[in-house]
Amino acid sequence: MASATETPPAARRRHPWRAFRRWRHRRPFGAGVAVALGGAEILVTQRASMSVVLTAGADSLVGYVLPIIMVVCGLLIVVNPRQRLFYSVIGVLASLASWVTSNLGGFFIGMLLGVIGSSLAFGWLPDRPRRRRWLRRGRRTTADAP
Repeated sequence: MASATETPPAARRRHPWRAFRRWRHRRPFGAGVAVALGGAEILVTQRASMSVVLTAGADSLVGYVLPIIMVVCGLLIVVNPRQRLFYSVIGVLASLASWVTSNLGGFFIGMLLGVIGSSLAFGWLPDRPRRRRWLRRGRRTTADAP
C-alpha cells in the first residue's frame, strides 16, 4: 500500500518542456540559433533566381561552403558550449566572408544574424552557483554586533 506522503506518479514525472527549458538556459541557445539561422538564410539566398543573384562563378563553391560552416558552428555552439569561443570566432569569420562570396552576406540579413549570434556566444558566461547567504553578508561576530 502507498503511504499518504508519497507523491502521485503524475507529479513525479518530468515535464519535457521544463526539462528542455532547463537544458536551454544552461547554454548559449539563442546565440547558436542566430548563427545557424544566419547560415540557413545565406544558403536560401544562394538558390535565388539569376536575376536576384549578385555574384556567380568561381565563388559559388565558397558561397555554399561558408553558410554550411555557419550552420555547423551554430549547432556546435548549442551542443558543446565549452568550446563556444572557438566556434564563435569561426562563425564570425564565416559571416564576414559571406559578404564577398554570398550575395552580400545573404542581403545583409544572414551576415548580421551570424555576427550578432557569434558575438553573443563569445560573450556568454555559464551560470555560477549561488553564493551562500552568510558569505554575502560577511562574517559578523557577536563582538561586532551593536
